This record gives sequence, C-alpha cells and structure tokens, in this order.
Amino acid sequence: MRRNIALALTLAAFAAPALAETGIMTGDSSLGPVLTDANGMTLYIFDKDKDGVSACYDECAANWPPLMAPEGAKAEGDYGITERKDDTYQWTYKGMPLYTWVKDTKPGDVTGDGVKDVWHAAKP
Repeated sequence: MRRNIALALTLAAFAAPALAETGIMTGDSSLGPVLTDANGMTLYIFDKDKDGVSACYDECAANWPPLMAPEGAKAEGDYGITERKDDTYQWTYKGMPLYTWVKDTKPGDVTGDGVKDVWHAAKP
C-alpha cells in the first residue's frame, strides 16, 4: 500500500500543469482566447503600468484587483512576479501586471476591455 501511495504522489507531480502555481489559464471570450484566473475570470493589463511595475493602487485596485502571487512563488516562462509598493506580489504576463475587473460577473465576460482606452484583456 505504501508503494501505491508513493507512486500516486509521483504521478500527481508529473501530471500537474506547468502553470499550476499561477492558476492562470486560457479561456474563451467574445474577443477570442484570453488569459483567465483560476476561476475562469478574464485577466487584464493596464497601459499605465511601466517596466513591470503596477501603477494601480487604492481605488484603482479596488476596481481592478491585482492577481496576487504568494510569497515565494516562482516566475516561469512568460509568467513573472512583481513586487507591489505594499510589499505584496502580483503575477505578470510578458512583463505586464495582471488584474481582474469587478464588473465581470462570470467566466468569459470581457467588460473591462477598452475601459478608458487603457485597460485590455490579456491575450495569450
């Protein structure tokens, strides 16, 4: 029995998706494929973010919640991590911090795309 448990744990480690730590996936939307969080909600990028650093805090972050990364998370491929000014960490895609949008209510919603001409759905 112990051997079966060890084998199951070994197989589970190899079966895990490469980006399991981020929770980021690709989902379908009216815009085509978009990046989503683990709940299938569309992720967005913000034109005012520069050099991988978030410019979205306070009221902005209340409306556009950052996709937080746990301390100790590791960057992988196009997915990176940036430190926020409050000493928390946020996932990035190709150097752009990622956010959700409070007005999206279900997976596939892309109501934040184009807001104020500075918010865009993140596309793979």
